[in-house]
Amino acid sequence: MNRIDLPLAGIKVVEFCHVAAGPFCGMLLADFGAEVIKVEPPDGDTLRQWPPITEGFSENFASLNRGKRSAALDLKKPEDLAVARSLVLDADVLIENNRAGAMERLGLGWEWFRERKPTLIYCSISAYGQSGPRAGEGGFDLTMQAAAGVMSVTGAPDGEPAKCGVPISDFTAGLYAAYTISAALARLRGGGPGARGCHVDVPMFATTLAVGALQTSEYFGTGRNPRRLGSAHPRNAPYQSFACADGWFAIAAGNNKLWQSVCAVTNTPELLEDARFATPALRAAHQAELRELLEAVFAHAGAAEWVERFAAAGVPSAPINHYADALADAQTVHLELVQPMTLPNQVATRTVACPVRLDGAPVAVDTRPPALDEHGAALRGRYRDGGAPREPS
Repeated sequence: MNRIDLPLAGIKVVEFCHVAAGPFCGMLLADFGAEVIKVEPPDGDTLRQWPPITEGFSENFASLNRGKRSAALDLKKPEDLAVARSLVLDADVLIENNRAGAMERLGLGWEWFRERKPTLIYCSISAYGQSGPRAGEGGFDLTMQAAAGVMSVTGAPDGEPAKCGVPISDFTAGLYAAYTISAALARLRGGGPGARGCHVDVPMFATTLAVGALQTSEYFGTGRNPRRLGSAHPRNAPYQSFACADGWFAIAAGNNKLWQSVCAVTNTPELLEDARFATPALRAAHQAELRELLEAVFAHAGAAEWVERFAAAGVPSAPINHYADALADAQTVHLELVQPMTLPNQVATRTVACPVRLDGAPVAVDTRPPALDEHGAALRGRYRDGGAPREPS
């Protein structure tokens, strides 16, 4: 599919974002065809300083800012503020991930735009939201995982609380923001009495709580806090990582039929007769004993052999891959996930492109990230010369 045919082709987005959650949202919109202009301070998004730095350019920054244009503006200068306002008045969507109130203090808040651009979709991503007792607080992925309960259920049962190794609070907020912006754009395109812009408020704390649906429902149903179980599952077993002859692998046998297949593959029919393991709930309650019994069997072969045996029996299983392994997986190759990327310094690298497919084909992603202020001169010239709609008097 050509980029001109993508679902968001023709949509203009102005992004006032830094680090992860907001830039990820902007990148998702860019992947689907939106024109995204990233407004940065004169010294750039701080993510530009994060390693790995390849010949002066951050590959971390590149991974979240592909397909965008960059304009560096000092928003405390009246002339640059005027350019920023004109950019937004000429756009469909604004995304920002500053502390609540920061955009208002700059003169770029929702209230300034709502009367001047009634169809604008204005999306604010923040730690705790735009209102409420904690609205003024900042936050990063670590503190959001801590506050929203994720760290209380991550890690070994007797170990310290751990954060998820992937910044799920940042990226969950970015996903919710992109999803909601797309829904609001669909309403606008549909016309009718509800066809107007809106202020989208995306609190990272709330979105992190929301994706913990199984954990919050466990608390609502039992009155007890979910606990850390390592890789194990509170309601199913065997459903975790297991040690074997040469390392580790994972099994997810989440029902009785799969449990029967596990016993067949491991040649342990006696476990089917053991009352401790008669149902998923009982196996979960006795999973420490079950793990010990199964690992005694798994010690006789390596991970690759066990994964092959379980795959043949239809039991979901997988090796514990490093990223190098996952990126080289045959399915990764088939899905064309790894795509070439050329940095603004002309260095060739790679990136994981859009993971979904449209009509059986990968999304035509523009993988190139912008240099700082690469498009600034052209944009400043355009909007200072009256390229954007004039503000209503």
